[in-house]
Amino acid sequence: MTVHFIGAGPGAADLLTLRGRDILARVPVCLYAGSIVPREMLAHCRPDARLVDTAPMSLDEIEAEYVAAARNGEDVARLHSGDLSVYSAVAEQIRRLERHGIPYTLTPGVPAFAAAASVLGRELTVPEVAQSVVLTRVSGRASAMPPGERLADFAATGATLAIHLAIHALDRVVADLTPVLGADCPVAVVVRATWPEERVLRGTLGDIAARLAAEPAERTALIMVGKALGASGFRDSALYDPDYRRRFRGGEGA
Repeated sequence: MTVHFIGAGPGAADLLTLRGRDILARVPVCLYAGSIVPREMLAHCRPDARLVDTAPMSLDEIEAEYVAAARNGEDVARLHSGDLSVYSAVAEQIRRLERHGIPYTLTPGVPAFAAAASVLGRELTVPEVAQSVVLTRVSGRASAMPPGERLADFAATGATLAIHLAIHALDRVVADLTPVLGADCPVAVVVRATWPEERVLRGTLGDIAARLAAEPAERTALIMVGKALGASGFRDSALYDPDYRRRFRGGEGA
């Protein structure tokens, strides 16, 4: 028996990986986060699969489902939104599985920041503008930020910021970032990226709070901040320059 954690992606049902789809098609039990995983994705499950919505469940109750399935020799698919590597609450589940000696696998999904970038039609790393992306959040009820992980410090690097789980604290985000990046720094709020009802609010640190007040969003939104979001006069990457020598292009020194 194995528990298969599967990243369900940002929302669109067809952004599930082929590996995730194939696991769903063969396992007899599927636990899914019903508050955010699209119901259409469950169509990939076996017709006789037992489907369990974990949205109203505690961690203890989810653990009990794993233990019961292990007792019955049944594989489990555990669908999480986005990708498993960040803000997925997988770590504490894995810790409990290991305590019980229950094996598990992880199948990655399309992460929210990548989906947001696709909706914006932007590359988050632009030559000589930004070459790093910081995935971060703000302190909240679920957990506090560790000491040393401050928005202002991340902003000072010039990296593009993808700020998760913070739409409720946009005023705080603006207050922390404006002294570092300036009121004219580009900002985009992507609401429910890749869902049929997705929305995008574009602005700057100086006006994004007013824009959100006019078109409110309470959850499932990503705040993107950085000069790369508005860059236009940057130089081309040397990667495709005819004088750039590399192994697959031939020439001296290839």
